[in-house]
Amino acid sequence: MGQQEKVATSLAGAVSDGISASLTAVDAELARRYPGDPGTRQPVHTVYVPGDTFTAGTLRSWGDEALKALDEHAPDAAALAAVLGIPDELAGPVHDRVRAKLEREPVEDLRIDFEDGYGPRSDAEEDEVAARAARLVSEAYANGTAAPYMGIRMKCMEAAVRDRGIRTTDIFLTGLMRAGGLPEGLVLTLPKVTYPEQVTAFVQLLEAFEQAHGLPSGRLGFEIQIETSQSILAADGTAAVARMIDAAQGRATGLHYGTFDYSACVGVSAAYQASDHPAADHAKAVMQVAAAGTGVRVCDGSTNVLPVGPAHQVHEAWRLHYGLTRRALARAYYQGWDMHPGHLPTRYAAVYTFYREGLEPAASRLAAYVAKAGGDVMDEPATAKALSGYLLRGIDCGALDTAEVARLTGLTRADLDAFASPRRGTLTVTAP
Repeated sequence: MGQQEKVATSLAGAVSDGISASLTAVDAELARRYPGDPGTRQPVHTVYVPGDTFTAGTLRSWGDEALKALDEHAPDAAALAAVLGIPDELAGPVHDRVRAKLEREPVEDLRIDFEDGYGPRSDAEEDEVAARAARLVSEAYANGTAAPYMGIRMKCMEAAVRDRGIRTTDIFLTGLMRAGGLPEGLVLTLPKVTYPEQVTAFVQLLEAFEQAHGLPSGRLGFEIQIETSQSILAADGTAAVARMIDAAQGRATGLHYGTFDYSACVGVSAAYQASDHPAADHAKAVMQVAAAGTGVRVCDGSTNVLPVGPAHQVHEAWRLHYGLTRRALARAYYQGWDMHPGHLPTRYAAVYTFYREGLEPAASRLAAYVAKAGGDVMDEPATAKALSGYLLRGIDCGALDTAEVARLTGLTRADLDAFASPRRGTLTVTAP
């Protein structure tokens, strides 16, 4: 074989070295600010329960009430399809999976509320309830009855309630430590944030707690609740929510949109306060862009239209909730709030229909990408990442089974994980 001809270039290697050296700080900044999705499970919803009403039986009670509503108002697949407009070929699997989910794991994420859902109480009463919440959460994780994610929403960092919020957080976390330690599924939610400095203050609180108990720095993360216009657009015209993520110093895990507080803040009248209002869409779009690539997830708000009363009223509320949930999923808001057990059937029906109707097209596109088979869509590595993430979310919530995804794609869970959460600069990863 003859000697390979040398490819001609015009620039010395020192040019490339110099450019790389000039971008070293940028490379480090990209890695710090935009590490990508953490690759962990994201719950499909968050359920809020006032601190004084939360008991050891709350999770099962929500599941039982949801099952009762399903059996009464959509007892079979045909009824569910008729109420929600689910295609007939999907209604059977969706109804079966919804029922199984309500029996097995009715709530994926629960927040014991010490803020709006709890209100002002005497210090002695809130002390007692916060300590009881810690004990019940610890017991639930110990005996296997916990939701995958559980925690509290404390009062905010505004002056009027700041000390109370700090004390409740301290009591709750101290109670968990004394009962055996912090559970892996622990989540904290900081509400009504208006300035990044409030996030910084909460970080200081968590750092102090970690130091007091010898915990690794950064062990405690938290969600930032977006409920004020100031959290979207600061007084200087910048996107305050982006600064809040930075102020969290890597501890922020989510941005939760507060439908009613935010709507009221920008002057939306009560009759029009909803998660699909243009003001809500704008706020969530800013949140989504600010969070993209940071590993911080965006959570949609809730509806306050409860599925209670006669059948026609329940069905109307169900159709509304189902539609809002499907709308959110299409906009990549994979998590939302649920305010009543009757919302659980439609939460899971919407989520399961979303993933099951897209299973075969997504699996086919991903399999073709891996095989480099082409087809009528030319997908790129970023699309393979999105397809894998879609299938993994479906598996995590119970909409899809690992075996059926493997059969359709030829990929293992580890393969899907590699596509869905590549390290920066490795989007060209291919499965074996």
